Parts: sequence; C-alpha cells; structure tokens
Amino acid sequence: MRRISALALCLITACAPMPGAEVTKSAALDGRSFAEGGAASPFGMASPIRAERSNTEMARDFLDLAFRMESGRAIAVLSRFEGPITVGVRGEMPNIAAGELSDLLARLRNEAGLDIRTVGADQPAAITIDFVPRAQMRRAVPTAACFVVPGVSSFADYKAARGTAQVDWTQLTRRERVVIVIPSDTSTQEVRDCLHEELAQAIGPLNDLYHLPDSVFNDDNFHTVLTGFDMLILRAFYAPDLQSGMNEAEVARRLPAVLARLNPDGEGRGGQMKTVAPRSWVQAVEQSFGARGGAAKAAAERMVSIANAQGWRDGRMAFSHYALGRAQVTSNPEAAVRAFTRAAEIYRTLPGGQVHGAHVDMQLAAVALSNGQPGQAVQFADRAIPVVRQSQNAALLATLMLLKAEALDAQGKVAEARAMRLDSLGWARYGFGPEAQVRARMAEVAALGARGRRGG
Repeated sequence: MRRISALALCLITACAPMPGAEVTKSAALDGRSFAEGGAASPFGMASPIRAERSNTEMARDFLDLAFRMESGRAIAVLSRFEGPITVGVRGEMPNIAAGELSDLLARLRNEAGLDIRTVGADQPAAITIDFVPRAQMRRAVPTAACFVVPGVSSFADYKAARGTAQVDWTQLTRRERVVIVIPSDTSTQEVRDCLHEELAQAIGPLNDLYHLPDSVFNDDNFHTVLTGFDMLILRAFYAPDLQSGMNEAEVARRLPAVLARLNPDGEGRGGQMKTVAPRSWVQAVEQSFGARGGAAKAAAERMVSIANAQGWRDGRMAFSHYALGRAQVTSNPEAAVRAFTRAAEIYRTLPGGQVHGAHVDMQLAAVALSNGQPGQAVQFADRAIPVVRQSQNAALLATLMLLKAEALDAQGKVAEARAMRLDSLGWARYGFGPEAQVRARMAEVAALGARGRRGG
C-alpha cells in the first residue's frame, strides 16, 4: 500500500490504510482532485536501474514479497496467472492512459518476459482496468488513490462482493480475474504510477517491503516506475519452474536455480540478509507521516530509536532520518538539515538509492531557499535533476526546476530563472495536472523564495 508521497515540498502527511482492500496506492496528500493534464508523456522508454544484490538476498526478498500481504497476513500458496495474460479497459480512460499502458506492457514483455497484451472492450480480460471518477471511487474507498482486487472485473462488482472471500487474496490458488480501479480525473503521472504499481501487483507480489531500496514494492514510494529489480522479480514469478498452488517451502527449494538462470551476476556475491520491519516501526512511520508538529517529530524519533535497536544500516535507517528531518523542517531547520544529510549519506550507499538521495536534495534545496541560501539551493537541485529525469518523476523534476528558478532569481539571474520556469511547465503539467495545480506549486516555491529574501 502506498501510504506516503515523498513529493510534498516541506510538510508531508500520510493516508491511513483503506479498509477492505489490502493492495492500494494511497491518496494524494492534500486530497484535492486533479484533472487530466493533457500533456503527452515526455519520457521515452525507461532505462531501469538493474538489480545489484546477491541472489541469496533476492530469494529472501521474493519469498517475503510473495507469501505475505502488506498487512502482515500470511499467504499460504503462490498464485499467478497461468497462460497468456489479457488486459482490458473500462470506463472513461484519460487520453494519455493508452500510451502509458502500451509502454508499460511493452516493458513487461521485453524485461519480465510476460505474455501479456490488451484486448478489445467487448472481450473478456484477465485484468480489467476500470477508470471511474475520483469522487465515485472515494465514496467507496475514501483513502485510496487506486487499488487492485481479485475475483471481479469491475468497480461495481467489487462493491457488491466487498468483504467476502471472493475478493480475498489469501484465498486464491490461481489468478483468473482481477480489477484495477484508477480515477479517470487524476494527473497524468498519477495514472502512470497507478498503472505501474497496481498492474505489477495484479500480476505478481502483493507485499511491500521497506528495506527494498530499488523497487516500487516499497511503501516509501520513492520509485514511481518499475525498476530492474521489479522486472526480475516478475520474471522469476512466472518462471516455468514455479506454478500456482506451490507453498513457500516448495518455491524456496526451486528459487535458487531460477535466480541463477535469470540473474547470473547475482551468483556468488556477498550480501546481508534483512528481516521484515517490526510492526512497531511501521506504526511509527504511519504516525509520523500522518501527523504534524510535535506528534510527527515524536513518531519519527521512535523510528530512529527502533532502527538503532534493530541495528539497521539500510534504507529503513535512512527513511527514519528522512522522517525526522521532515517533521522539523519548519520548527527547527538546522536539525532538519542534519537529519536529511544523514539520510542522504545512507541512501547513497545503497543500490538504487540515488533516487532517494534526489528526494532528500529537493528537501534540502527548499530549506536552503527559504533560509536565504540560493547558491546552495542551486547546487542541490543540479545534483538531483539528472537522477530524477532518469527515474521519470515529472512532479519531482518540476519542483526541483522551480526551486532552482527561484534561487536563480534570488541571485539576480533573471533570464536564466525565466527560462528554467518555462522549461518546467511541461513536466509540471504532466506531474500535477491542470493549470491551477501547476500555479499552486509555483506559488509554494515562490513563497519559499520570498521568505529567504526576508531573511528566513
């Protein structure tokens, strides 16, 4: 479940779990509706970060992803589609969705080796993507931005079967029908992100793990499109050595040979096995990103304390410091910078962690701009922008470009600032949606610049 968006400029909040459905992408932080941005995808085909861990680690991650739900419930047997996977669309599909879906399915064929294709609206499909108005979806599932459910082929069917065994993932031994529900009136990037995460979970693992630094199967939500790790996991999920109905022990026995064949570079490499985060730390995450002020800080401090007690030196420790920085960004900017800096130091030692480091740089650029340090803001933005462009996060890219433009203005580089703002507009429309949302983000950044010019 996506409980956190790492994109809010300085104050980041979280959404509570959606009752009655366990695999979702949580709602946008501010709860506002977005209209379709109208911009074509500005990105070419993704160049995903390759999986860089040992196959021993990969095997443990696979089992944790495949045999547990996000809630912690155990899954008794592996379930997947057997045979070709067909994808259909219902409802008012935004204009950009067809292209995004086509690109994603091409990646799933080429990188994950899946036999997957679209079918016409008049044909039955294994996976149905049902686009419904956000307000209609929210009446049934108030906190979800999008979600995936087994056993049904439409949002209406889900509402009728909600709470029954028919839509319980843990009851499956083989996947036959799945519906993905996405708002028809959301931003371009939100549609794309929902397609990536929900289609991957409709096909493959249902769990998210906080210790994965290079995956969308992680509730920190720093990655927004499927990575090389994700594609390798999906390829292994559909290896002929495995089949629906196998229990965890049976899959564990066959998995080393599967991974040796699919990922020879992972053989014979060292690595550190990681255990699933305790529920107490997950609860502290939810509390920190679901609150503000002192409550958020106290929960973030619990995150750091638990991470230290667990002896973590991975992304969970970095995320704990990130949360602590976020919780203090307005009340104690100096402490926030120290926490963000520590988070970035850890993230940059991890495979795929440069994406997380770019998110930290956005926060640091915002703090520097608001504290009257435009030169530092430019440096942070310049370091992050190439990484964010490669990771295809248009909303974060637009935010960084706006921060840089405001910093250039503060340095008297007016022409450069104007050009940077113009360049940011296409990314902003893709990432945030209509002009009103783009102007709102520009106003937020301008307010930080004004605060910096006043002396913080």
